[in-house]
Amino acid sequence: MTDRLAPTPVSAQGPTPTPRTPGVIAASYALGAVPTACNPGAVPSSGVELPPVPAGIRLVVADMDGTLLDEAGDVPDALWPLLTRMRERGIAFAPASGRQYATLRRQFDRAGDGMVFIAENGSIVVRDEVELSSRPLDRPFVEDAIGRVRALARSGRDVGVVLCGKSSAYIERRDAAFVSQAEPYYAALATVDDVLAPQDEVLKIAVFDFESSALTAQALAPLGADHRVVISGHHWVDLMADRANKGNAVRSLQAAMGIGPAETIAFGDYLNDVEMLAAAEHSYAMANAHPDVLAAARHVAPSNADQGVITVLSALLDSPLPDSTGPDSTVPGRAPGRDR
Repeated sequence: MTDRLAPTPVSAQGPTPTPRTPGVIAASYALGAVPTACNPGAVPSSGVELPPVPAGIRLVVADMDGTLLDEAGDVPDALWPLLTRMRERGIAFAPASGRQYATLRRQFDRAGDGMVFIAENGSIVVRDEVELSSRPLDRPFVEDAIGRVRALARSGRDVGVVLCGKSSAYIERRDAAFVSQAEPYYAALATVDDVLAPQDEVLKIAVFDFESSALTAQALAPLGADHRVVISGHHWVDLMADRANKGNAVRSLQAAMGIGPAETIAFGDYLNDVEMLAAAEHSYAMANAHPDVLAAARHVAPSNADQGVITVLSALLDSPLPDSTGPDSTVPGRAPGRDR
């Protein structure tokens, strides 16, 4: 995921490094897109060859920005009939994103029932509007963090905060410049006099620095002793519970549904997806992924511009139902890909 809501669970080592601060997890933004087209089910013109299609898949998890969404940031139209076919074959589909649950729910409204959502970078998992797991922040930490951000603002730093609750996100800055940065990511967003006033469980605190996220992350680094302080963009810093990540969210979902890693496919492009890819035996990095993600995944899918997720899912669903559902079952006839 390459939008601003992509906290990463590992230190970034991309070609354009972000200054490091102890206690801070950094995410750089050097990505090389592959601007070519491909036909679903065929070897893409980008040169990426598909591996054998695994059999016995019961769960598909996909990051959003840079992975599932196209270059315009939209869900590809080709996904909707695939979701119907997956449901008919008993395969659950879960978008996994740093975005708010309400935002994901709105984006997939036409998919109907049966959807699973991994939101706020793994801080909450929801299936059919029922919460399966969550990792909220404790109140003393929230108060401490908000106090530190307000102190930064009083010292002259141009920062604003989004308190990401289960029911809504909350902001107290009302100027158009800040509001325009928050609105695209939060379908449920309330402007309040004091973000600490609403009685809501807090999943994440997002801080926007109009100058540089690295400077704010350095100031908030002491909070990283027992929580996550994550540089998630050039201007955003996210504060989350220590064990909040997409990988742990996928494992919670697998446990709730009785699904194993061998029955799971995961797609990702950025460093916050690494733990999620580790939770799936069939892990795909997009061709446009960060080098560390390409190294972590077992396979490579075409880029999001080439609708790589659609390509792999189409190949999966066009294959005959397997006789065996063991972890080593594959559908023959596909060229081997880059297998890690």
